[in-house]
Amino acid sequence: MTTRTHNAGVGILSDAHTAKREEIVDLLTKAYWAEVETVANYLAASSNLDGIRAKEIASDLAGDVQEELGHARQFAERIKELYGTVPGSSEFPAEQTFLQPGDDPTDVATVIRGVITAEAGAIELYNRIIEATDGVDWATQDMVVAILKDEEGHMRTYERYLREYED
Repeated sequence: MTTRTHNAGVGILSDAHTAKREEIVDLLTKAYWAEVETVANYLAASSNLDGIRAKEIASDLAGDVQEELGHARQFAERIKELYGTVPGSSEFPAEQTFLQPGDDPTDVATVIRGVITAEAGAIELYNRIIEATDGVDWATQDMVVAILKDEEGHMRTYERYLREYED
């Protein structure tokens, strides 16, 4: 955590909330890494998918890359605002085994299932952050609520795609 030169005295920035702030920064760091990993995997999937049926999914994933990158930026900014340090790549904890490129670039259904799994994980994490910030860090909570809405929308979109591919 960064040393402060002035104590805000109230709210999440106060010394009285140091432990809670550190907990929130840890959760935001997990969210930051999840978004960074999602950007890499959506970029790979949007580039690797082949076939006529894959075109729309690849296009949507390419568009989602920018939105997920925006989320990562928001998490990074909030980490810094809470006296945290945004980590560099040497601390990257890759976890999305379910979104790794497969041998068959036409296997769109597997990619869609991976996207749904990633979005469900983000939704679970963001709900944890919302709970952790309740009553103590309204700014972070508001930011994460808005990001949660985006992720829920993504998940519903890909659930609809999956129904089409499984029928």
